[in-house]
Amino acid sequence: MAFSSNSSGGAMSDINVTPLVDVMLVLLIIFMITAPLMSHKVKVELPTATLDKKPEILVPPVTVAIKANGDVYWNDQLMNDALLEQNLAVTVARDPQPQVDIRADNETKYSIIQKTVKTIRGTGIRKVGFVSMPERN
Repeated sequence: MAFSSNSSGGAMSDINVTPLVDVMLVLLIIFMITAPLMSHKVKVELPTATLDKKPEILVPPVTVAIKANGDVYWNDQLMNDALLEQNLAVTVARDPQPQVDIRADNETKYSIIQKTVKTIRGTGIRKVGFVSMPERN
């Protein structure tokens, strides 16, 4: 706070605008430097996205469900490790390759899910997805 040198001894009632001018000059310089960067030199007409209809799924996805006790189901059929690997080998050979969706129980340990995903990815499946419930507010 600035004090006046007058004899009344009260506080100076004028506002000190020097810091305000300093801040405004810095902002002006920043905007002068960044304004040319915001305009693009090459003008390109970007395509507009329209999603009037859903894209067609060529191959239905395969669902792998994992229960909390470690049971693995391939399209609702109980599988052991050998059968799972056989089904994965058949799926890898298909053209186009379907996506494998993993549905895990809420209480399933992550180590079981990780082991299953590692098995799926190890066979050469390119698309692995996880299915969950939508968040409720």
